[in-house]
This record gives sequence, C-alpha cells and structure tokens, in this order.
Amino acid sequence: MTIKIDDKRKAIRHQIEFILDNTSGGLQEVIIKTGQSTPEDEQFTKTVAEALRKRAMAASPRDVLPAQNKLLSAGRWTDGTRNAASKRLRNVDMSLSAQIAWAPVTSSKMQSLRQANLESMRPILQSDVVRKNLHTDRPKGRGRRADPDFQPRKFWTSSSFLMRFREEDLMKLYQDDLIENLEGVFPNRRILVPPAITPKQVPRPVEDNKVSGWGVRSIGALGVWGAFGARGKGVTIGLLDTGVDANHPDLAGKISAWAEFDAQGNEVVGAKPRDSDKHGTHCAGIIVGGNASGRWIGVAPEAKIAAALVLDGAKGGTDAQVLAGIDWAIEQEVDVINMSLGGLIWGPDVPTTYTSAILNALRVGIPVVTAIGNEGSQTSGSPGNDFLAFAVGATDHLNRAAGFSGGRTQVIRQSPFFPQDMLPLVYSKPDLSAPGVAVCSSVPNGDWEYFNGTSMAAPHVAGAIALLLSSTNIRDGVEIGERAFVIQDLLTGSADELGEAGQDHRFGFGKIDILRAIGFAKDLGY
Repeated sequence: MTIKIDDKRKAIRHQIEFILDNTSGGLQEVIIKTGQSTPEDEQFTKTVAEALRKRAMAASPRDVLPAQNKLLSAGRWTDGTRNAASKRLRNVDMSLSAQIAWAPVTSSKMQSLRQANLESMRPILQSDVVRKNLHTDRPKGRGRRADPDFQPRKFWTSSSFLMRFREEDLMKLYQDDLIENLEGVFPNRRILVPPAITPKQVPRPVEDNKVSGWGVRSIGALGVWGAFGARGKGVTIGLLDTGVDANHPDLAGKISAWAEFDAQGNEVVGAKPRDSDKHGTHCAGIIVGGNASGRWIGVAPEAKIAAALVLDGAKGGTDAQVLAGIDWAIEQEVDVINMSLGGLIWGPDVPTTYTSAILNALRVGIPVVTAIGNEGSQTSGSPGNDFLAFAVGATDHLNRAAGFSGGRTQVIRQSPFFPQDMLPLVYSKPDLSAPGVAVCSSVPNGDWEYFNGTSMAAPHVAGAIALLLSSTNIRDGVEIGERAFVIQDLLTGSADELGEAGQDHRFGFGKIDILRAIGFAKDLGY
C-alpha cells in the first residue's frame, strides 16, 4: 500500500466533508473507489510515471518516438530477467513503450482484470454500513424518497460502485475495518454537454477545402488514403458522447454497437441509436464520416463506431454514466476510446476517479483519447487532465492554438497509485493538438454544421489511430500491454511542433500528422 492508513483516513474524511459541504442533504449519491493496488499495478503505474518524467525533458517530439520494434522486443522483460537490451532501452529511450517493455508487467486479459476488480469491491459491498443503507428512504421533508429497489451499480474498470448513503453513515466509511479496502469517495458529478459553438463567420481558406474538411487534409489523412490505401478498415472506435444519428448518410452502416446509460450508470434496456443533442453525431462524423455532402468529413471513413450515450443533451451526464460507458466500450473490444467530454477542475490537483479505468484500458491495449477542455489557457477538465489520458488541445487552420483550448501543469500530491517517494508528481497536459476550430461535420437529420471545440480536436486523433492501425501491424505485432503506448509514442513523436521546444500547455508536443506517424511506424518496423 502506497499511502499510510492515517493519511488515507485523513484524505477520505476530507473528500466526504467536501461532499457534505456542497450538497443540500438527504441521501448522498456517491462513487466509492475500492481495491488495493497489487504489486504489478504499482510497478505499472510507477513505470509510466517515470517514463512521463523522462518525456517531460524531451526538447523535440522526435525524442519520444518508440524504439525500433525489434529492439523493443529484444529489450522486453522476460522470464523474470532483464538483459542488456532492456537496460539500454530504459536508460536512453524516452518513449512510454520502452519503459513499459522494461517493466516486469505481464499482459492482461480483460476477463481476468474484470474478475479481480469486481472481487476488490466485495469487502465494502458486504459491510454493515453499505447493507444498512440499502432500501433506505429519505426522512420526511427531505425531497423525493429513495428507490426501494436500488442496488449498488458496479464499474469494474475503475474498481468502484455507485451507492446512496444517509449523511450520518457517510462518515462511517473510513472506520478501521473498511479503510484498508477504500481508495476514495467521490460525488457523482454532473457533466455538462460541451457547448456546440458555431462560428458566425467561416474563414475563406476553410471553405476553400472542397474535397474534404480542412482538418482531414491538415493532419495528413488524405495522404494516408493515397500512399497506403488505408481508411480505417477493420478498426472500431468507442465513442462516449450524446449518442449518434445512425441514419445520417455519412454514418449509415458504420455504427457497429450501441448502448445508452442512465444517470446511475444502468444500461437502458431496448434503447435504439439516437443523438440527444448534436455533439455525438458531429464527433462521429469527424472520425468515420463519408462524403455524402460532396466533401469528405471523416478521418477514417472505413472504420466502425461503438457508440454509447453517456450525456443527455438536455440534462448532461454523470461520472457514473461515463464510467459505465468505459466498461462497455472495453467489453466491446474497441481499438480506441474517444471521450469529448469532461468537467472543469480548478487548481492543479486532479481527482483519481478515472485513473483506474484508463489504466485498465491501457493494459488491454486501448488508448483513451480525451478533450482537454474549452475554458482556455491554464485550465483543464477531468478526465482530460488525468495522468494517463491521451489529451488533445485545439488548433485553427493557421496552426494557431485556439483561445478556448485548455492546458496546464497538473500535480498529484497524494495517490493510491504511486509510491510516496515519487510524489508530488508533476506533469503537463495536453499531449497533442488537432484541428478544432470551424470544423464541418455531420449533425442529426442529415445535415452538416461547423463547430468549435477541443471536442472536435479529439476525434481527429481517434480517427488517426484508426488509420495507423489499419496501415501497420501494430495490433498483431506488439504485445497487448505495450500496444497503446506504442500508438501514443508514434503520434506524439511524429507531431508537427508548433510551440515551445518539447511539450507545452498550448499544443502539447505539437499538431498531429498521421501521414508522418505512419511513415515513422513503417521505418521502425511496425
């Protein structure tokens, strides 16, 4: 355990007091984060932390390109031993994938991870304090009564569950017989749908792109189609958003799976594909849209989308909905997850609500692409600012950082994931930038609109990953536990540097260039 019991009790008490101070009373709907980190979990996160520390010193995106595939394989930790190649990789290579290859971490199967994480919840789920609060009504005069059939909703990727507690029982969660298996208590936050801002005037150079959206051309997608004949075939992207209009002419036949979740993270039985807003359909179009408008709008038009409605256009969403969506997407065996959503976080500290979920996605080879947020410089949103998220900022057609695009230095002062001697852990976001100003894409009812937002930038990266996977041997030729990191290293290391040397708060390591990324992948044996 990386946090002493007394320190953990103090941290959890602070979390609970924050919840009580910021709610109106009655039953509290909270997400209970459980589980003890295994030695392998701790080694994995420690290795990633050390890798990101090294990466932070890179003066150029090229410094973080992955090692040659054959060197990565030769340097892999095998049979409990390290060899000269693995030591050389760790000492001189700044890429995430090289550090993971060096670590004594075995590849993980989704089902084994799922079982272990569900098992970690058992001690608290069977505790008296949880049992006491099941089927409990609110006192009279405190608003609506609780659902007598309510049961805890489990989220296996994050080792957490949603529960309703009476105020007086929340404080009992950090008593001695529970604290060892408890990692955190968080409110089931409301997450607003990112505003779909349509520019009043579309720049002439943007309108002049008659063959494709300017973003598709700008990141090199058209070049990939021509040079490698790759358009994302065989790749599935998990899209967690407001839903999708599956009948839009640019998306017809491309929605391979569908689910809808309510505010408590329960799947809505019998739900049919729909968009509760415009946002999800617009993001889907950027990823896989065709040319029904006469202009290609999607980066990877032959890829498929597994879409989950986790944000309601009228009410927004909750953390429980998003966590349920991550579980579902991983169970669909998607190749990448796109989350153009989040909640603003003030200050440099970040919550750990999503860290486990993203960690488990990475361990089964799935990168998690997130929007960094739309509140401007020196702000960020969760989960985009999570340590393990692949966060994306927005640029315009002149390669300028969008004024609304977020980014800042983040700090982890206390965490169940990292050894105490590594804290405070300081890192920067975003990781990359992509087109996010005046982006034309699909909206419901067979129409198209221009939107601004880091929400539009993230799908360019998710679509680019589909192109990378469909034009290389990464899915079959790279160990599953290293796969997501090789993907992220290739995209980051091939970026077009636009700001300060290395990673900065406006562009990350630079604007994505998928044509260059695939060129490097081929050259490095992927």
